[in-house]
Amino acid sequence: MSRTEKLLPIAEDLVIACQRAYTRGLQTGSGGNVSARVPGEDLMMVKASGSSFADCTTDGFVITDFDGNLVEGTGKPTREALLHGLLYRICPDVNAVVHTHSVYSIAWASTGKALPRTTWHAKLKMDSDIPTLNVPAAMVNPEYFHLVEEAYKASPKLPGFILKDHGIVVTGKTAVAAEHAAELIEETAQVAFLKQIAAKLGM
Repeated sequence: MSRTEKLLPIAEDLVIACQRAYTRGLQTGSGGNVSARVPGEDLMMVKASGSSFADCTTDGFVITDFDGNLVEGTGKPTREALLHGLLYRICPDVNAVVHTHSVYSIAWASTGKALPRTTWHAKLKMDSDIPTLNVPAAMVNPEYFHLVEEAYKASPKLPGFILKDHGIVVTGKTAVAAEHAAELIEETAQVAFLKQIAAKLGM
């Protein structure tokens, strides 16, 4: 059996996660990126740059090492491959990463504060509030890796984090599980945002 055949179930899981995120409005256009760990190797399957979550197919991924170097496939790896590789290095239990430009999470991150678990559902599903990382760039370059590392040292079970003016980065056992966590974080941000508005209006 070829590597492609062995990794087909993982590619199919990535496709489901992408289509779900697009359908639920977590990501529009050609932005966002996803990846999955290649079992037993320091490699990952990542979305090729420029493709849309809506049009994602099992052929729309490439294999890279954790430094984002292309190992197999055609197309350019997402520019966030370095961030994905970092997460696989520091989180051995993580098998997938989902990054979306989710509106309410980005709006909340403009406060510079961690996102509080504003609902009982969030408190049951997440062990800690979601940190906001101030990375002043369109991608997380190595010079900002310490911010990610510090967040996971402070909370090893952290489901993800929000990048200021950028979006959510979420981890999981599978891509679909990570996407579910992204939905929860976005819902939590929406509730937190609306609660602040209600408080200011004296409601």
